[in-house]
Amino acid sequence: MKFLCQTTAILALCAGGAFADTIKVGVIGPFSGGAALQGRNFQAGIEAYFALNGRTVGDHEIEIIYRDLPAADPGQSAALTQELIVGEGVQYLAGYYYTPDAMAAAPILEEANVPMVVFNAATSAIVNASPLVVRTSFTTFQTSTPMATVARERGIERVITVVSDYGPGVDSETAFVRAFGAAGGTVVESVRMPMSTVDFSPIMQRIRDSGAEAVFAFLPAGPQTFGFMTAFVENGLKADGVQLLAPGDLTQESDLPVLGPNAAGMLTTFHYAVSHNSPENIAFTEAATAWLGNPAELSFPAVGAFDGMHVIAHMIAATNGQQDAAAAVDSVKGLEWISPRGPVSINPDNRHITQNIYLREVAEVEGQYINHEIQVFENQGDPGWVAP
Repeated sequence: MKFLCQTTAILALCAGGAFADTIKVGVIGPFSGGAALQGRNFQAGIEAYFALNGRTVGDHEIEIIYRDLPAADPGQSAALTQELIVGEGVQYLAGYYYTPDAMAAAPILEEANVPMVVFNAATSAIVNASPLVVRTSFTTFQTSTPMATVARERGIERVITVVSDYGPGVDSETAFVRAFGAAGGTVVESVRMPMSTVDFSPIMQRIRDSGAEAVFAFLPAGPQTFGFMTAFVENGLKADGVQLLAPGDLTQESDLPVLGPNAAGMLTTFHYAVSHNSPENIAFTEAATAWLGNPAELSFPAVGAFDGMHVIAHMIAATNGQQDAAAAVDSVKGLEWISPRGPVSINPDNRHITQNIYLREVAEVEGQYINHEIQVFENQGDPGWVAP
């Protein structure tokens, strides 16, 4: 689906070049429905950025315009993207929780002269969909690959993989299988689940029947991960000593109060933990939780949004408010800064974020369950990216 400039006013908007006192940023995310907490974390990250840095860049004030996309819906994502560009005159697009939604919006960007800053969607190929896409989240290749090293370091030889059957799930499976095999491990079976799966008992039986020492799992953060984790324990796999390994989506902090001892001891590899110990993260978490009103709701999409606003602010400064998407994106290639998650940079070749990946263990600290960082894989790019 292509955005077409059809009127004189819209042609002027697409051409850009006009000074603007207000820079509009359109943010698409799940602000209602089962994943609404993830959308609230987008908002929390944005509001934390404003609380710590202000809403202005030079003479320009940033205005956020939100659009709700409760579940993955590529057609609606494209429609909302066009409506934000044509109806609201946004100069920047951001958010995009699910990969299919980001992929559907990407073909619109160049003709509209608008960059997209991805706060969450995690398939490697998104950055290849348009040269105007920049990512401040992570990819599942990036967070899953180190777990193969972790498994082998702990003497695990036989693993079954279980993932949701969509872009990030397939990426996660591929990343782990490739790295685990290269390290001398054996994947005994690979299971892909429909995204609509709610009854995980048959999956748990396949894990048991496989005879694997561990299961590597990926599901999108949200209600499904809670169901999967609960089924893993209730079906006796944890009690039987089967190790559950995953990227950090399965133990997002907002789920830990409910998961509690069910998740205790679980190992995950991820780009961010709310418990990360740094001055930048302390300031960020205080500002984000002040907006949320409940510290237990803070989770990883907030840091993607916070850093996404840092990138957008840099773009606005570099272009002095002019609508020039290519120049805006060029200005952040190679950009480095200290994020709440640690040192990060934008890879100039693929516009994806380079960052530390942390091995975390779910642990009880002062009566609360946290993702406790125990090992660092420094300066990780995206091993799943292939040049177009």
